[in-house]
Amino acid sequence: MFEHRHPYPPFLFPGMEKLIVGTLPPPRFSTGALKAGDVHFCYGSKDGLLWPILDRIFDLGLVYEDSQYAITQREHFLKSRKIGVCDIVSKAYRTKIDASDLGMQKAELRDVLGVLREYQSIKRILFTGGNSKNGPEYFFRKQLKLAGNNLEVVSNDIPRIHRFTLDDRVVETVSLTAPSGSANRAIGSMAAYKKAKALDSNFNTLDFRVDQYRPYF
Repeated sequence: MFEHRHPYPPFLFPGMEKLIVGTLPPPRFSTGALKAGDVHFCYGSKDGLLWPILDRIFDLGLVYEDSQYAITQREHFLKSRKIGVCDIVSKAYRTKIDASDLGMQKAELRDVLGVLREYQSIKRILFTGGNSKNGPEYFFRKQLKLAGNNLEVVSNDIPRIHRFTLDDRVVETVSLTAPSGSANRAIGSMAAYKKAKALDSNFNTLDFRVDQYRPYF
């Protein structure tokens, strides 16, 4: 059984207004066996799409390499936009060494509610995935339930939007379509994607995510 530990501490700072919440990066980030094009930072997988999406939205001119410069670019962007990162899984076990959420067993969670209480400027949680089993929203709902709380539906359109009250403060959550290749099939079946594709044959799943993410970042 492979013990998959999160390689990075949460990226948190005073004044944050948004918090990105995912699960775990691919196991190679924990073992140090990076691929060419990986960045040794949150969401740095060469196969992941979060940074390419943000690069498109904000014209960041990011480099994709294992360097301090690449890390610094991303840190500066997050701070400039008041965005923190706190993936909800600190450790899990796997029988198969891959990055799937479903493959995680005995997940140990970070205290995201504690982060929200410490940083009261946070107004929005951005989940990099929905409520499917072992997804970030799924685990967060468990934490809320243990605290005697729950998510209220604001919009059931994709991306789904919820809110909850924490110590007399309302926090919004947005469940974005996952920035991973595995979500491309699901996107292809969405009516909104099919409509956009019919209007422009060059429209692709990255374009779809860029349009979806833009209003919330």
